[in-house]
Amino acid sequence: MLYQLPNGKVIHITIEQYLELNPEDIQYLMSIDFGEHILNPFADSAVLENTKERYYDFDYFPDDDGLEERASDDEPFDDIIDLSSPSDI
Repeated sequence: MLYQLPNGKVIHITIEQYLELNPEDIQYLMSIDFGEHILNPFADSAVLENTKERYYDFDYFPDDDGLEERASDDEPFDDIIDLSSPSDI
């Protein structure tokens, strides 16, 4: 995993090392100028390494029939704004 030190440099450590890290260790790593500056925010990202192929089943989506029978989501505003009449703007 990547851990960013307070001076902005990034180090590679394991989760066990992170859990054992104390403020003196962090101060020591900064004093010896350990780590590197990362210019790419997606460096070592799992997003770039994800090569799993995705399958989309478009037949699964329900039909659009019956959408007109649904109750309006904006019923409280129906009496305030009448969208059926032409606008004077």
